[in-house]
Amino acid sequence: MLSPLTYLKKNSFLRRGLYGLMATLMAITIGLATPTPSHAGLFDLIFQGIRYVQLGNMSQQDEVNLGTQIDRQLKAQGVRIYNRNSNINAYINEIGQRLAANSDRPNLPYTFQVVDDDSVNAFATTGGFVYIQTGLIKEAANESELAGVMAHEIGHITGRHAINQMRSQALASGVAGALEVRQDALVNIGVQLALQLPNSREAEYDADRRGFNNLGRAGYDTRGFISFMQKLEGGRTAEFLSTHPNPGNRVSNLQSMNSEGTYANNGVGTDANAYKNRIRGL
Repeated sequence: MLSPLTYLKKNSFLRRGLYGLMATLMAITIGLATPTPSHAGLFDLIFQGIRYVQLGNMSQQDEVNLGTQIDRQLKAQGVRIYNRNSNINAYINEIGQRLAANSDRPNLPYTFQVVDDDSVNAFATTGGFVYIQTGLIKEAANESELAGVMAHEIGHITGRHAINQMRSQALASGVAGALEVRQDALVNIGVQLALQLPNSREAEYDADRRGFNNLGRAGYDTRGFISFMQKLEGGRTAEFLSTHPNPGNRVSNLQSMNSEGTYANNGVGTDANAYKNRIRGL
């Protein structure tokens, strides 16, 4: 009886068929081992030398990584971080961390930065990055008003509003597929959202609600948030409105939430003189 190897040597037709089958199996194996954007890791997917970000399944670390890169790009494009008085930076971080600990996502590593710009504005990106401009700090009458704005920005982060907007912008501009987008394109969109593009009305309502509850849980008098929003409706802070649409009933919505009496409103953070002392030298 012929051995299998001897039989193959004598049967050229069968030998050619077996070789073809082996080649096909090798091609399939190589194909399965080759990374594609949809089968690689969640973040920093490497495909033909290009980094990709998955839009539909972004982890907390993915968000922080993306926020870090947006932060770097913002500074490269001229966003100046205030550094003349370390006490001011420490004070803003103190307020921010108090709010963060009582937010809807307390485990996110938040970064609060003061922007050296006298226009009245604040913004947030993703991954816990919040920016408060010096003009807004000066405009606030007390700590509760400032904390209300900061809680609102935290609300944008906990609601993942920037991520949702980046996804929509990437798909609309054609730089993203159904699942992934090039990382550099997403960073550029994140910078545009932070500096130029307004939030949606729905995102503002959601950030107001989240911010109001965050402010109350942190022990602040929630009326400070309402009084600052009334300044917005009075047209005194046009820069803030350029990136934060101002639906006419936002103040009434906040007043309605406040009337429910969920929070004590015992005046915490409303001492104007104490606030002025804390921001002296700004």
